Amino acid sequence: MADTPNENRYHNGMEYRYSGTSGLLLPRLSLGLWHNFGDTDNFDTVTDMLLYAFDQGITHFDLANNYGPPPGSTETNFGKIFKWNFRSYQDELTISSKAGHRMWPGPYGDGSSRNNLMASIHQSLTRTGLEYFDIFYSNRYDGITPVEETAQALIDIVKQGKALYIGISKYPPEKAQVMYDILRAQGVPCVIYQDRYSLFTLGVEEASIPLARKNGAGFIAFSPLAQGLLTKKYLKGIPEDSRAARSGGFLQVDQVTPEKVEAARRLNELAREQGNTLAAMAIAWVLDNPLVTSVIIGSSSVKQLSDNLSALQVAPFTDEERTQIREIVSSIS
Repeated sequence: MADTPNENRYHNGMEYRYSGTSGLLLPRLSLGLWHNFGDTDNFDTVTDMLLYAFDQGITHFDLANNYGPPPGSTETNFGKIFKWNFRSYQDELTISSKAGHRMWPGPYGDGSSRNNLMASIHQSLTRTGLEYFDIFYSNRYDGITPVEETAQALIDIVKQGKALYIGISKYPPEKAQVMYDILRAQGVPCVIYQDRYSLFTLGVEEASIPLARKNGAGFIAFSPLAQGLLTKKYLKGIPEDSRAARSGGFLQVDQVTPEKVEAARRLNELAREQGNTLAAMAIAWVLDNPLVTSVIIGSSSVKQLSDNLSALQVAPFTDEERTQIREIVSSIS
């Protein structure tokens, strides 16, 4: 395998890195639209966050067909904002979307089949008003569809001009390797792998991240704050307005364990000693991994987005700090 390009670029003060061995450059921080960009959210706030992110050098916006709520509304809102604010800057943006999780009722609105992927990308392009996505992901291995079928659909999506690059997300390592091999053989290599990566989800360091490197793909992390557990929000319990307090949310009450809360408290003390916030230190930890191309951050306001961007200013960790941090999280890893 060829070496990963190491000539990084800068734009508006933001560092960019090549995704694996490809020529695709991504900002060190990308903006994920998983939460807070749907129809239940304030459209003006959504617009302000996207514009602020772009002004700070974040040129990669990460979507999926089912982001909302309701599912699909985030892509629709993004499409409106893109049309009104970003159309003339399209060539300065990297816009990604995904399919694989449940999107619509019935037998065809879920999974990694050719049927679902083809229908999903068509719907996503219609909602956003785009002619193509820069990156399109298979968002998961569904446990049933043969990887060969999913891979061929992704290859055809690129050859039909509906996406420039292909990525995969949350695939088990053995299935990811099959996907890497098929895509490479057909001249449509997987350029990026996306998965959860935070101080509370270090398992990807052992398999998925080095596997991506081995196959010439970049690695992009999501949930670097573990759905808010690596912020000050849960240090004194579960606030009524928090994500964990909502029924049906992605962060459940039983995930806010005493071990994680105690680890977050100890990490918070270390961050304070460094002059950082817990959130900034947690994001900086993921950025510290040299095999990480970009980290997807979320936001509910311009203020929160600005706070998360401060992770770029965190001083490099010393070996002693890395050892101390890993010791703190070892009890919950």
